[in-house]
Amino acid sequence: MTFPYFVMSAACACLLSLTGCATTQAPSQHVVRTTGGVVVSVDRYASDIGAAVLRRGGHAVDAAVAVGFALAVTWPEAGNVGGGGFMLVREATGEAIFVDYRETAPAAAGPTYFLDAAGRVDPQRVRLGGWSAGIPGTVAGLAAAHARYGRLPWKSLVEPAVALARDGFIVDDRLTAGLAAQLPELTQFQATRDVFFHGGKTPVAPGERLSQADLARVLETVAKDGPRAFYEGPLASGMVEAMKAAGGSWTAADLAAYRVVIRQPLRFTFRGLSLLAAPPPSSSGVAIGEMLAILDGLAPESLTAGAPQTLHLLAETMRRAFLDRALHLGDPDHVPAVTTDAARLLTPAHAAERRTSIDRGRASRSAALAPPGLLSAPAEGSDTTHFSVVDAAGNAVANTYTIEESFGSKAVLPGYGFLLNNELHDFNVKPGHTDRSGAVGTAPNQVAPGKRPLSSMAPLMVERATTEAGVTRHGELVAVLGSPGGRTIINTVFQVFLNLFVFKLAPEAAVAAPRVHHQWMPDRLFVEREVPTATIEALLGMGHSVERLPRNLGHANTIVREGDRWVGIVDARRGGHAAAAP
Repeated sequence: MTFPYFVMSAACACLLSLTGCATTQAPSQHVVRTTGGVVVSVDRYASDIGAAVLRRGGHAVDAAVAVGFALAVTWPEAGNVGGGGFMLVREATGEAIFVDYRETAPAAAGPTYFLDAAGRVDPQRVRLGGWSAGIPGTVAGLAAAHARYGRLPWKSLVEPAVALARDGFIVDDRLTAGLAAQLPELTQFQATRDVFFHGGKTPVAPGERLSQADLARVLETVAKDGPRAFYEGPLASGMVEAMKAAGGSWTAADLAAYRVVIRQPLRFTFRGLSLLAAPPPSSSGVAIGEMLAILDGLAPESLTAGAPQTLHLLAETMRRAFLDRALHLGDPDHVPAVTTDAARLLTPAHAAERRTSIDRGRASRSAALAPPGLLSAPAEGSDTTHFSVVDAAGNAVANTYTIEESFGSKAVLPGYGFLLNNELHDFNVKPGHTDRSGAVGTAPNQVAPGKRPLSSMAPLMVERATTEAGVTRHGELVAVLGSPGGRTIINTVFQVFLNLFVFKLAPEAAVAAPRVHHQWMPDRLFVEREVPTATIEALLGMGHSVERLPRNLGHANTIVREGDRWVGIVDARRGGHAAAAP
């Protein structure tokens, strides 16, 4: 397939010049304070491109579109056009929508999609190559948000990414280290080797310029012909043929049928705050709301951030919310009961029932909380990425998107330059099989054609709230939150929220504070390296099984209101860049 040569517009050249990609990147800044707009992402190129869009008068959604496409070039671990995600948009007026552009299962999918002839999960099909790739939603999702809120032309927002892919960007040590860590699996695929490795085995090195001609051509087509060109027409039909060669099951009908779903965000209140959260098929809003409701009856104001008693109670709330997640949540468009169950999980009565089984001095046993017969699919990957945007008018975006594991299925689609997701293993891949290792086989999240897998992605916004005569009024926006991290996303965002609004930590400290994670099964409390040994010993004494993680939890790129200014904070766990647009 051939593509017309792209001529970079003056606007694109202007945007790109601000990224410093001609030679090397300037040092990143992890915190900015501004009365204007702000963009916080994992990558300096992307954040600077987004800030430049804001300076041109773009809406926060315009900036988010430009950032999303830029990360598809510069952050291939998770930035993408071949994946999907969620965008929470809040206008300065308080109007909010949730853009669900989660990947969908192809028509070929079904209960035995990942099983071999003996009924066992096929480890290759479930993670690597084309078979595990859902129908991508990113291009359609960014376009849907732009159609509703965008001020600047679509083409001008995609062009900076085209230029980055075509002309190249300077590789940093994080990308090289990521490629090296995944080298055995990445190098199984010729197209992946061609893009990211020298001689098929040596990753591109820090300081080198990485150009991606095939990806540039795809992005150029999307910029010039519009977002539907990704789903219908010559580009789409060519991708389907390439997927057949890559062992995938996509059809032209699968791509053409993909649709974004505009949903209403979940809204719930907590101690004078109103939270805008992700509804199903994300599990995060329900889980965070349930955990806050449980915690509300445990006198959280008496707790101290990071203290053993605090971490014990957090672990107990997490344990129960993740059990309910496994039992009840999935794609509400395919499992209607999810909507009813989600509403019930957020009620004070349910929180009170869950709270009664919490012992303030002793850890529960996860198996004892499960319904009889429940205990008899692989966990979510951790290399999603999140970025937050607020423009000068106060419009805001919290966007989390992913290709699932780090570098997705590890396979670049031959001739098209983008990494395929392996999102389908977010479904419960073996129906009926739930065990103590963390595998879940409950019915609401079993794979079916056109279905969206359950997610933990947690774009979240926080407003002031007042209640008068039983009516809650939603006030000013005070925070934009989110993180990558698979199932750990929920607990990362939960803890950043608590640090800001319950423990009253300063914004930088709220993001930097050590984190813990419990997900019901495995029955283990995971802690970051920075959690003190004495704290771990106290938790062990309460009966927790504690595991110190070799890698930190999440990457909470956060924006917080501080007086009349916005504070943009990059989570130093993975680095990134906060860019102001005064």
